[in-house]
Amino acid sequence: MLYTDQLGRKIELPSFPKRIVSLVPSQTELLYDLGLRDEVVGITKFCIHPNEWFRSKTRTGGTKKLNFDIIKQLQPDLIIGNKEENEQSQIELLMQEYPVWMSNIYTLSDALDMITRIGTLVNRQHPSQLLKLQIEAAFRNLAAQQATNFQLQTVAYFIWRDPWMAAGNNTFINDMLSRCGFQNVFSNHERYPEVNQALLRDAAPELILLSSEPYPFKEKHIRELKSICPDSKILLVDGELFSWYGSRLLKSPGYFQQVLSETKSQKT
Repeated sequence: MLYTDQLGRKIELPSFPKRIVSLVPSQTELLYDLGLRDEVVGITKFCIHPNEWFRSKTRTGGTKKLNFDIIKQLQPDLIIGNKEENEQSQIELLMQEYPVWMSNIYTLSDALDMITRIGTLVNRQHPSQLLKLQIEAAFRNLAAQQATNFQLQTVAYFIWRDPWMAAGNNTFINDMLSRCGFQNVFSNHERYPEVNQALLRDAAPELILLSSEPYPFKEKHIRELKSICPDSKILLVDGELFSWYGSRLLKSPGYFQQVLSETKSQKT
């Protein structure tokens, strides 16, 4: 059977995979929610959902620091990765030994395409199509709510500190921000720009969002940013619901509504 990944690469499998290694947390959770169990034999140390897999599955290292010896011991008949989350050099080495299917995701449309393609790849076509329809419906409802309660807010979404780094254009997070009705003040920067105090002060976002991952922002960082942007509203937000592009997307629109409600309640 011949499959095409989101990089346009073709991989051939003799049958549906029975020994899968997943190198991406959001895609690991997706495999679980599509109904796979024993077929997934390896995950990364960052694949924290579902908890039962995090506690029981063999860990293959981090998303960017893979343990090749462990992967070899698992004898996978399929490895599933992502262009951004995994290191190119390591993936290329794996491709020499195993079938590797890669996702490449910047928008909700890309994520939905990935969900259905992986569903076909692992023989879960029906649940993947159902999941796609459910996510589409949830985001349509969010869009309808935005249409009736539209109030554009400028936003900066930080993913890292020391140096401060924000989500810019050509990122999945940027697409999620736009679906909340936010205007990303760093959308004129590609990917994840470093942001110094002067740049942030000049951008003057009405709202600053501090993600729970990959950097664990805390209340003390709100105080730090308040000294730079005293007029900005600053919130700690669940990074998984802004950046995970698998089945967790079902929960994102409802969470975005909560965030929007909180930003409105803080208005003076």
